[in-house]
Amino acid sequence: MVVWTRAVVRTWRCRPTNFSMAFSEKLPTPEAKGRNVQWVFLGCPGVGKGTYAARLSKLLGVPHIATGDLVRQQLSSHGPLALKLVDIVSQGQLISDEIVIDLLSKRLEAGEAKGEIGFILDGFPRTIRQAEILEGVTDIDLVINLKLREDALIAKCLGRRTCSECGGNYNVACIDMKGDDGETRMYMPPLLPPPHCETKLITRSDDTENVVKERLRIYHETSKPVEDFYRKRGKLLEFDLPGGIPESWPKLLQALNIYDDEDKKSAAA
Repeated sequence: MVVWTRAVVRTWRCRPTNFSMAFSEKLPTPEAKGRNVQWVFLGCPGVGKGTYAARLSKLLGVPHIATGDLVRQQLSSHGPLALKLVDIVSQGQLISDEIVIDLLSKRLEAGEAKGEIGFILDGFPRTIRQAEILEGVTDIDLVINLKLREDALIAKCLGRRTCSECGGNYNVACIDMKGDDGETRMYMPPLLPPPHCETKLITRSDDTENVVKERLRIYHETSKPVEDFYRKRGKLLEFDLPGGIPESWPKLLQALNIYDDEDKKSAAA
């Protein structure tokens, strides 16, 4: 069972031990799954947008739409667009607005035709132009900006693995480092696959250290204007990941004013 508490938001800055909130606009408070939640996840490549967006998608009963997945689907199609995308992705460059918007528009249209209500976007918008176009076609309720220190991000990206058979996402990196203050420990255990997936793991072709660093450099150059765009509109929640999923997930739910009864039960079991 999912319970929402009514809250109002302007810009939230959520750190591991200090949930500081300033309030002005109301968050949607759906009473059941499948309501019209229209959220966006921002964050550096590899920060975990897909993981947390997918969890919230399941919890709230709305589709999780990842632009990265839409691009990878095109890459596997071997069509004319796939050849163009191969060159862009292999060099660590960001996909152009025109390509991303076209892929996303087709996905939203397909979802509407199937009767989908609401969505959680992952990896879009990445530019001011994309944000402006998105604002013109739909009303975004909340933008969640996940943050993680860069050395941990690089380690996470290099540890990413995907099961070639079931498509499951895993991470073999074990991150254990001191915090920026030299004392607080950041621990992110590996997310290992089940035994039947262990021999089927593959690494993304663009998950090399040079490509990862280039992606992060480009992202930082383009992300600040997008963050400012939503900050000025009172829709930005900035959340610093304190560690791995077991530590970060309940704190993210707390920041979003969501109580997951099933999650509490599983944690107590």
